[in-house]
This record gives sequence, C-alpha cells and structure tokens, in this order.
Amino acid sequence: MEEYVLKAIELGIDEFGFSDHAPMRFDPKYRMNLSQKDFYEKNINELKIKYQDKIKILSAYEVDFLNGYMEESILNANVDYLIGSVHFIQASTSFWGFDNPEFIGGYKNKDIDKIWEEYFEAIEMMAKSTLFDIAAHLDLIKVFKFLPKKDIRSIALPAIKEIKKSNMTIEISPAGLRKPIGEQYPSKQLLQLAFELDIPITFGSDAHEIEQIGFGYDEVTTLAREVGYNNCATYEKRDRKLINF
Repeated sequence: MEEYVLKAIELGIDEFGFSDHAPMRFDPKYRMNLSQKDFYEKNINELKIKYQDKIKILSAYEVDFLNGYMEESILNANVDYLIGSVHFIQASTSFWGFDNPEFIGGYKNKDIDKIWEEYFEAIEMMAKSTLFDIAAHLDLIKVFKFLPKKDIRSIALPAIKEIKKSNMTIEISPAGLRKPIGEQYPSKQLLQLAFELDIPITFGSDAHEIEQIGFGYDEVTTLAREVGYNNCATYEKRDRKLINF
C-alpha cells in the first residue's frame, strides 16, 4: 500500500483514497477476507500519519450491493467514505457477474435491454438503501460494449434521480478507457443528466495496479468541465465537501 502512496505523491496527487473491495461472504476470490479488515484500516491510518505533510490519504471500502451478504462491520466502519457498486445481476437464486470476462457468455440469448434495465434497477435499489456516499462506475454494464436499443438515458434516469434523492456523489472513473467499451464511466450523456440534477461528482482511477494510479485524469477532468462541472466532492469521516478542480 505504501508503494501506491509514493506513486501518488510522485504524480502530484493531492488526495488519494484507498477503497478496496470490501470483504463479504460472497465471491471471496475478488476481495479481502474479513479477518484482514483491521489490518487494512490500521495500515491506511499509519500511512495517513506518515505522509500527512505530502498527501492527504483517505480510507474507504467499495461495497458490492448484495442484500443478505453485506457485512454490518463494513457498513459501520470508521472510514472516510463508502462506495456502493453493482457487479452482479440476480436471477432467481443465482448471481451473474456481468463485468467478469469469465462470464461474458451470459450475454448470449438474453435481451440486452432487459439486462440494462435490471442493472439500473439494482443501482436504484442501492441508492434507496442510503448506505453509501458514492456511486461507483455508474454504467459499468456497458463494459463489453453490449449496448441497448432503448435510450440509455431513459433506462438510467430513475436510478440517477434516486442517487440525487439519497444525497450521493457520482464517481467519474477512467477505468472504462482500459476496457472494450473504451469510454469512461459514466458516459457523457449520463453525466449531463447528473449535472442537470445538480449531483456532485468525484474522481477515481480505480487503480488495481500501481501503474494505473492517476490513469486518464486529464481526460475525465476535461470531460467534467465540458459538461459544466468545476468542483468535485471529497470526504472526511463520511462528511462531504466540494473543492474546485
């Protein structure tokens, strides 16, 4: 983790948040174990102090919104913010990891409009839960470039309205630029909807590797300004403030 901090300092980043995938008793391959929670938080706090004169470090979790699986200890963790995300679409008693290349075959013989509607219904429910501060990669469902025939804005609008009602922030993530879709999350048209509804934004690189820290920053900040944004959200102890960028 210290290597991430040093790279962020090297790049001149002012604030750097750790938001690892939160532990839960589901899909353990892609997340830390619950027994590592205290070590993770302790490590961040030590780095906060060690590098306080060079960079502001924030602590967080990205939590998969899955009813019945989210850990109370994570939802009540002493962190700066919680990111809510949807990586699974529920079908009866099973879950489909739609953004995982291992399960890309799940798109075959399915109505793509229906898939998009189910995804944004899950985003809407996530917002209604009022558990989270930030909505991650809002239109992640586009990752493999399977796009709906219906107007994307009309599909996403109820979820975006609920994000507004729940006082959440929308993350602009350049991670999509590294994926088959070749576009940031969310798309410009969905970002315009968010701006019209006066929903704050924040920036993240979704860096799963040190080399990805700060990836796409110029592209996403330029886009945000084109849409009309000139400030972004940051958090401390779950309290949001807006700063100019």
